[in-house]
Amino acid sequence: MSSSSKTLKIGIIGCGGIANGKHMPSLKKQPQAEMVAFCDIVQERAEKAAAEFGAEGAKVYTDFRELLKDASIDVIHVCTPNDSHSVISVAALEAGKHVMCEKPMAKTAAEAKAMVEAAKRTGKKLTIGYQNRFRNDSQYLKELCENGELGDIYYGKALAIRRRAVPTWGVFLDEEKQGGGPLIDIGTHALDLTLWLMDNYKPKSVLGSTFHKLGHKENAANAFGPWNPDEFKVEDSAFGFITMQNGATIVLESSWALNVVETGEAKTVLAGTEGGADMKDGLRINGEKMSRLYETTVDLNAGGVAFYSGSAETDADKEQRLWLEAILEDKEPVVKPEQAYVVTQILEAIYESAKTGKAVYFEE
Repeated sequence: MSSSSKTLKIGIIGCGGIANGKHMPSLKKQPQAEMVAFCDIVQERAEKAAAEFGAEGAKVYTDFRELLKDASIDVIHVCTPNDSHSVISVAALEAGKHVMCEKPMAKTAAEAKAMVEAAKRTGKKLTIGYQNRFRNDSQYLKELCENGELGDIYYGKALAIRRRAVPTWGVFLDEEKQGGGPLIDIGTHALDLTLWLMDNYKPKSVLGSTFHKLGHKENAANAFGPWNPDEFKVEDSAFGFITMQNGATIVLESSWALNVVETGEAKTVLAGTEGGADMKDGLRINGEKMSRLYETTVDLNAGGVAFYSGSAETDADKEQRLWLEAILEDKEPVVKPEQAYVVTQILEAIYESAKTGKAVYFEE
């Protein structure tokens, strides 16, 4: 069967917010995808997902191990809390399935490493859900970087700053389930984007700080309604200073609650020897020509818009399409597991540094 006519049978493990908000709606639009199995510890959630997104006769499970026994399933999407990402992904890979795991890759670097090793051992494809790489501004800036327009990029700032937008549902405030707060939740997106654009995955040292300064407040102003201070077990902001082996430096800023007015999520600032870029007000490129400084804002609405199935393709749709194409055409996925592993290593180092007050050093 040719890759263009083959249909991949997909199983969804975890039918909560991220599955309903991103994975399942985008997979439903892909002609080469068929969701045939749904698993959730709450059976009603799996049943609802199957009814809304599933193929005819789609099966429902409450135990992911039972779902993985189905030899007809080609691909698994892991959309569960962070603490189960690794165990489910490794089991799925060893069951002969390709795996897309939602970000962050895992709660710990050791768990992420186990996922990389399982993918290599089984020969199955593994990718992580860093959908911000698929935005128009990210794709355009990536091409600029690859073409050398910015020169040698030696400074980056990864931004994931919310003023008051603490997620109050699910397990976001549970350190045991999540491994942390805004750093591992949204800081991970900003860091992945920055490392990918710089094409630098060799950290040397990390110095980090985490704060739990606002989480104790009662009836706090918050985009999602007041949080329960008794449940707020994670940091409300976290910051990292990352030095790479080649001397490049990255500053990572993340918060769910911070007393600042200027905010921005999954954004980056880059400075190179030939020019710079930022995403603060659209995509801005700056540099020097003929002894004069310049800056320009790239119009990403004019031309170059990918249309798919009769409508503009969203970032999430593009993420799923390219993932399925990587499987069908036996190509590397856009988000490589080795890259996501480095993101998790750095996040873990920031948490460790914050606890010890000392820098964390990586082996060269």
